[in-house]
Amino acid sequence: MIGFFKPAAHKVPLPNDKIDAEYRKLRWQVFIGIFAGYAGYYLVRKSFSLAMPHLIIEQGFTKGQLGVALSAISIAYGLSKFLMGNVSDRSNAKYFLFTGLIISCLITFIFGFASWATETVLSMFILLFINGWVQGMGWPACGRTMVHWFSGNERGKTVSLWNVAHNVGGGLMAYLFSLGMIWFNDWHSAFYLLASVAALVAFFVLLVMRDTPQSCGLPSIEKYRNDYPDDYSEKHEQEFSGKEIFLSYVLNNKLLWYIAIANAFVYLIRYGVLDWAPTYLHEVKDFTFDKSSWAYAVYEWAGIPGTLLCGWISDKWFKGRRSPAAILYMLLVLIAVIIYWLNPLGNPGIDIAALMAIGFLIYGPVMLIGLYALELVPKKAAGTAAGLTGLFGYLGGALVANITLGYTVDYFGWNGGFILLVSGCICAIILISMTLKHEVAHHESKKYGSKRDSSKRDRSKRSDSRSSL
Repeated sequence: MIGFFKPAAHKVPLPNDKIDAEYRKLRWQVFIGIFAGYAGYYLVRKSFSLAMPHLIIEQGFTKGQLGVALSAISIAYGLSKFLMGNVSDRSNAKYFLFTGLIISCLITFIFGFASWATETVLSMFILLFINGWVQGMGWPACGRTMVHWFSGNERGKTVSLWNVAHNVGGGLMAYLFSLGMIWFNDWHSAFYLLASVAALVAFFVLLVMRDTPQSCGLPSIEKYRNDYPDDYSEKHEQEFSGKEIFLSYVLNNKLLWYIAIANAFVYLIRYGVLDWAPTYLHEVKDFTFDKSSWAYAVYEWAGIPGTLLCGWISDKWFKGRRSPAAILYMLLVLIAVIIYWLNPLGNPGIDIAALMAIGFLIYGPVMLIGLYALELVPKKAAGTAAGLTGLFGYLGGALVANITLGYTVDYFGWNGGFILLVSGCICAIILISMTLKHEVAHHESKKYGSKRDSSKRDRSKRSDSRSSL
């Protein structure tokens, strides 16, 4: 393994009287690092989508051609999230997160400064493929960080709060793109404005991030908070080999496969609506380019309260079960997509409201599937587990949203495209429903185990009481 990415070595443990203060400080610090870092990733991930209306009008590309170019991100990201996720499980999260972001910035600078970058489908595909590959280094590094610095009984709220970084980055991307257009009156310039801001974020990550608690002289998070998973062992603090991660914890995990396949359809809706929103609103609903960019931002910002509420519903209403909350949200997504599709021309308020509703709702299932993946494996395999769901999400869902949806609209119009999206919603609901009985069994097993452990503790206390008498 390249030395630059090698996990940070364990330091000499700090004195007991310094552990609590240092842990509190660094937990906030690394959380801010991964939040800002992942928002930075989103500044330079999907900026190409906002440029597509200009490429259609000014350079004559068809929606199908641009869908092929855009698919490069999905192909590369899906593969990278899985393969680089495995590398991230054996890497220093600080340098891993920084490297992916800074290379993504360089690719975005090329789109901004080099005219050849957008002259052919091939040039766009190659650059977007590279960008998608390094983008796949973001989520696994953040996932590794969260499972090392936050324990199980606080991870739900932590992941849901961190997940808001998707929306912050995506929303700011749309604003900065519009700002670049206003300042320079050239859509190319929006790329290098986004890349400049994201590069600053990358160096901020390098400044504040840390790898594991042990690399800072601190105990494991399970020991610090006395919060151990049912299957926890000291072996979980050791670095696993790539083969061990794949064969022992990921590829034979039935429940992980269920949610990974379901994730493909969730991502079809997420990116089928998001990537094509500027083009759809301009062509069908007579939105100006500026208004369609703002609508893109609205979609992202609406995801913030929706994600936080979904995490709360999953924890409080469904007692930590992820599937019921995801199904509830996807049913509401289906309704919102139909309204977004069938709303007649001349009602822009309803269009925006429907787009906001989809954004509010779709990130909940995205977050829950990612969180579920982290919970199904030991923390040293978290990046690979999350990568498997990402592989299906991007190769199965986002790829269809880019290529298939683009050509469907070219040949069958936007009605054909929305039939595809509605079908995707229905399939997602069915597949997530298939995980319900497995999740119930999993939680009943944990509940039974907890009661059994509690009973043992009670018997031990009574025995100690009799002994003291």
